Amino acid sequence: MQVGYARTSTTEQDAGLQAQLRDLGAAGCAKLFQEQVSSMSERQALADCLAFLREDDVLYVTKPDRLARSTAELLSIEADLSKRGIGLVVLSMGGQALDTRNPTSKLMLTLLGAIAAWEREIMLERQREGIAKAKADGKYKGRAPTARRHSETVHTLHGQGVSPTSIAQQLGINRASVYRVLAREAGA
Repeated sequence: MQVGYARTSTTEQDAGLQAQLRDLGAAGCAKLFQEQVSSMSERQALADCLAFLREDDVLYVTKPDRLARSTAELLSIEADLSKRGIGLVVLSMGGQALDTRNPTSKLMLTLLGAIAAWEREIMLERQREGIAKAKADGKYKGRAPTARRHSETVHTLHGQGVSPTSIAQQLGINRASVYRVLAREAGA
């Protein structure tokens, strides 16, 4: 069976997810797993997909970075699939699919995974440099703390007898943040 896995990092990337699903469908995938979560988050659909696969199945993805967060993880997933008799096909490789059921494609996957990791590190380095320059120029303030913006509402709700857990759920913030806001006022 041909099985596809599609992922985007955020829910705002609907067009990217739809493009992946289109390409996976065109490749003949009979079953599709999809999710919109950061690669750093728990990827439940990926776990479900990997558990679903059986010997002689083939997992299709559009790009290596949709499947794994690092070269090591990519190679680990591929090794697990290979050990279980499952193929891996990466579609977006310059117009030619990369099929790890042959040794040359396995080599190419390793190289491409390493290049993708290098590219990500270079991008993060540039980002850090840009943030440092913006801070030096007084233009970078960072992300505004979410819980502090809700401080007044937290105190109002707490004063009305609403539990910290309920406050956190209502405001969409972490429960620990509610306790920090309350403790800050108690200590002041």
